[in-house]
Amino acid sequence: MHDDHRYPRFAKPGLIEALADTPVVLIHGPRQCGKTTLAQDVGREHTYAYFSFDDAVTLGAATADPVGFVADLPDRVILDEVQRAPGIFSTLKSAVDKRRVPGRFLLTGSANVLLLPTLADSLTGRMGVLRLHPLAQCELAGRAPRFLERLFAGTHKARHTTRMGKALAERIVAGGYPAALARSTTRRQAAWYRDYIETIIQRDVRDLARIASLDALPRLLALAAGQTARLINISDLASPFQLSRPTIRDYVTLLERVFLVDELPPWHRNRLSRLIKTPKLHVGDTGVASALLGLDAHGLWQDRDTLGQLLETFVFQELRRQASWHDDEIRLFHYRDKDGAEVDVVLERGAGDVAGVEVKASATVTAADFRGLRKLKAAAGKKFAGGVVLYDGETVAGFGDGLYAVPVGLLWETA
Repeated sequence: MHDDHRYPRFAKPGLIEALADTPVVLIHGPRQCGKTTLAQDVGREHTYAYFSFDDAVTLGAATADPVGFVADLPDRVILDEVQRAPGIFSTLKSAVDKRRVPGRFLLTGSANVLLLPTLADSLTGRMGVLRLHPLAQCELAGRAPRFLERLFAGTHKARHTTRMGKALAERIVAGGYPAALARSTTRRQAAWYRDYIETIIQRDVRDLARIASLDALPRLLALAAGQTARLINISDLASPFQLSRPTIRDYVTLLERVFLVDELPPWHRNRLSRLIKTPKLHVGDTGVASALLGLDAHGLWQDRDTLGQLLETFVFQELRRQASWHDDEIRLFHYRDKDGAEVDVVLERGAGDVAGVEVKASATVTAADFRGLRKLKAAAGKKFAGGVVLYDGETVAGFGDGLYAVPVGLLWETA
């Protein structure tokens, strides 16, 4: 049995650091990704009281009298699922302005409250924000990764490893949610993901927006899963529905708000007008995507086109999870020019060092697979740090100019 208490959360040191110098710290990310477990873990070590707005009485009290509710709180408190009580933010601001003590309020939220202008404004300069994702592969392995350091250093030692093969499809389908991973069979995991999607749409989306056709959202999400790792095309997403393109655009934004989908922006330097400026769509977790598509590991392994898409999303999400607790700020993009050359994930560190990751589901790599990375290298100039093609093979091999073929498992293995 898996249990998220067993896994290290590499976001924890950053959370403790933020609580030491910031009055309000928000952990936000998808429901059931481990926010409450992490908050309570840190809370036990630093004597925090705990209140959840999923509890009807707590929510009722905070809604009826937010000022009284906050005034009666203990010195250090965790407020869980804070997106359910948006009126509390201005009251927290007043409380912090009267008594500014680091680490006073630890909030968790299952919807991206930063997209609500009133909330973002009310706690500007008073709130630290930490994005928590479902478990990364390196957290499941229990080892801090070194992939990003190697990527930006542009050095990957020649070595052999074991080809992952079908085990890669199994990891993709399992996803990163602790409660799903705790289930003993893949069939039970898929059932958990289906229930999870239903709960979010019926509960969190309903809280965020009064929309007429909630029943369209699961179908839209399933369509989005089929388009994961592709350029966003609102017309294609809208075509099965009797709904306008602006409405579908709003629905995609809602799905982003509850962390079910992500948009990966295009990388470009303004002078390079030949670059495509459309974002890519990625489902927030490949376990969710596989359940939406009705695919188990065997079915995914047989469907090579979908495997290619979901592997790209799997790699993007792993890179994103690793980047979220990195010491340097690392921003993620994709690259595509009008000649069709592309790089699946572009990473930009700090003041502008650029690295690229291309993803292939095959067991071999040729020089032609580096076409997009060479274009990116030329576009980035001296800022280019290195690039890799991740593939389902056995050998780390150099292809010149700081470009390497790297087996995909080395993304999270530390050796």
